[in-house]
Amino acid sequence: MKWFWALFVGGILIAALLFVLIAKGFVGYMPPIEDLENPIDKYASQVISVDLKPLGTYAHSKENRIYVSYQDLSPHIIHALIATEDARFVDHSGIDAYALARAIIKRGILMQKSGGGGSTISQQLAKLLYSPSVGSLSERLLQKPIEWVIAVKLEKYYTKEEIVSMYLNKFDFLYNAVGIKSASWVYFGKEPKDLLVEEAATLVGMCKNPSYYNPIRKIERTKGRRDVVLNLMYKNKFISQTQKDSLQQIPLTTNFNRVDHKDGLAPYFREYLRLMMTAQKPNSEHYSTWQKYKFAEDSLAWETNPVYGWCNKNTKSNGQPYNIYTDGLKIYTNIDSRMQTYAEESVKEHIGDYLQDIFFKEKSGRDYAPFSKSLKKTDMEAILERSMKQTKRYEDLKKENYSDIEISKIFNNEVEMTVFSWKGLRDTTMTPMDSIRYMKSFLRAGFAAMDPKTGAVKAYVGGIDYKYFQYDMVNMGRRQIGSTIKPYLYALAMEEGFTPCDEVLHVEQELVDENGRLYIPRNANKKNVGEMVSIKWGLQNSDNWVTAYLMKQLSPYVLARLLHSFGLQGQIDPVVSLCLGPCDASVGEMVSAYSAFANGGVRAQMSCVSRIEDGMGNVLATFTPQSSEVLSEEATYKTLHMLRAVVDGGTGGRIRRYGISAPMGGKTGTSQNNSDGWFMGFTPSLVGGVWVGGEDRSIHFDRMAEGQAAAMALPIFGIFMKKVYADKSLGYSQTENFEVPYIYANPCAGGSEMRDLSTPKLEDEIFE
Repeated sequence: MKWFWALFVGGILIAALLFVLIAKGFVGYMPPIEDLENPIDKYASQVISVDLKPLGTYAHSKENRIYVSYQDLSPHIIHALIATEDARFVDHSGIDAYALARAIIKRGILMQKSGGGGSTISQQLAKLLYSPSVGSLSERLLQKPIEWVIAVKLEKYYTKEEIVSMYLNKFDFLYNAVGIKSASWVYFGKEPKDLLVEEAATLVGMCKNPSYYNPIRKIERTKGRRDVVLNLMYKNKFISQTQKDSLQQIPLTTNFNRVDHKDGLAPYFREYLRLMMTAQKPNSEHYSTWQKYKFAEDSLAWETNPVYGWCNKNTKSNGQPYNIYTDGLKIYTNIDSRMQTYAEESVKEHIGDYLQDIFFKEKSGRDYAPFSKSLKKTDMEAILERSMKQTKRYEDLKKENYSDIEISKIFNNEVEMTVFSWKGLRDTTMTPMDSIRYMKSFLRAGFAAMDPKTGAVKAYVGGIDYKYFQYDMVNMGRRQIGSTIKPYLYALAMEEGFTPCDEVLHVEQELVDENGRLYIPRNANKKNVGEMVSIKWGLQNSDNWVTAYLMKQLSPYVLARLLHSFGLQGQIDPVVSLCLGPCDASVGEMVSAYSAFANGGVRAQMSCVSRIEDGMGNVLATFTPQSSEVLSEEATYKTLHMLRAVVDGGTGGRIRRYGISAPMGGKTGTSQNNSDGWFMGFTPSLVGGVWVGGEDRSIHFDRMAEGQAAAMALPIFGIFMKKVYADKSLGYSQTENFEVPYIYANPCAGGSEMRDLSTPKLEDEIFE
């Protein structure tokens, strides 16, 4: 008996000494006091639409955790957690002695699997926060005492409600759903406060082993676990027996929403916003010599755009810059989730369901497909080889020291692969080289819409599918703008005193550049040759001869400066051929530029974000619209009059086929060889731009009928506007008209209106 009591008392003293040493940090790892006071400081940042719908998150891998307070939790999730994991949670101080003794006797000594666990919610939180994964039982046993000490300290620093909230915020529910807020959305498409009893029971049931009880892959097994949780809720008097019995009869159903930055609404926009907010201050050493315009553009953005580089321009209270992945920011954007949905649907309906099939048919059986028939074979092979060297497969083979000859053989051997198609992923067998050619055969697109007065971006589609085509054609890609440049030239003419009704002789024009070289633009428009036509008629029909006449009267240098003032950033050569659009621009630049025609000559810059809050709802920044005057009111309203005529009887007339009767201005633009199709359109309260083309300029329709802008790009805008007007909740009306001051009601300013002109053929749109 003496030896028994000596061992018993000695064991207690040794255990007590061990816990003291752990608490003091002499044994094992004890986190600093400040860490215990702020145990969770890593939360994903949320991207939120203007109609308060979640668009996505920015998070490190497996850290897609969005904070939710105890007050925003459904009582069902709290009751389910306590009933299942820690029935005496409200009574103990971190360690449940009764549950611990039961676990030791029943599971440790008697080896009963049904003996229950001894860990409290506080202990499990300590494990989640501070215990790394271990590979053996002995290491895990050494972690247990440390977790007990941390659990007691957590109980000292936090209320029971805060501990429950921290546990639910920390737990990983799989599928990148870390925390109860992400899990509620991923599995049920709702907020934690809206969870039903059976949904809460399902999520709590996963806490035992989320991989084993996976409601997506192991439905029946997970339902059984859910029913166990419902039994425990009944046993602990959180629900009645009637509720339990009825809920257990409900089949397990989910509303699965995978969380991935490549999925969901507006993926191109979210990636553009991420790059913009995390941008570093531009350093010329980090730019190649051919990127001088990009350096200038980024430098200007750093100085003038408060969103550009926001995370690095602003610091937290500790002096550290904001981290978009861990600081739990709430980024409120101007994107409207409904309009974004319509924009993405419009691209798919026109290109995926219609235009792509026509392109495939035109190229079917052609050995040069998907390129133009005029492209030389050597040039085609050079393009494909360049694309091959840009692939990850090529990079990996180079790292393994394969020779170019060996790599070429590998790229020409057939392998099994899964490729993109508009009807879903397709399993097939082809060579990697053929897969490059196959992916190039898909037409690309860029589309954006914004408020012309505030610049608020309402919809942003950078491509046809972000998973497979990640190059953003709204703000990263620049292509030749063709005849969409003409309104800028005509606006310049209006500034110089011309009126829409001034007449010119419709004949071939000869222009001479400053080097004395002759430039004679071709013109597909064969109507009214040798007759007097109005300037308005010239823009309405996208006539190259009238455009060239105006260029002859004006200066290409002045036009180039005007284009820069409209927001076009790239290199613009001041040559006489500039009037027909050989310069490059992005969809974003063009949409911002055309806002001036709908906004009295004031150009609105694209505005992506309205405000940024921290995780507690404190406003960190608000952003006001930025704009600049680029045209006088008189010149603007004269140009507006002509751009409306483009839609009402000109090359943009096809827009009316979509049942749109609203007052609207617009302009089509087709670059040389049909490489680029553009349509810019605007109403009094919305301006949008569409570009459609191939990945390379040599990938295009060979025939004008399908390759012109009115067939390639315009329909996307038409389908989009039809959907927008049909949704009355958006507040857009087809009866809204442009507000033109009375003094500018007569755009001819003393001239006489031309006779009513017939609708031109769509083929008249051409770029030389």
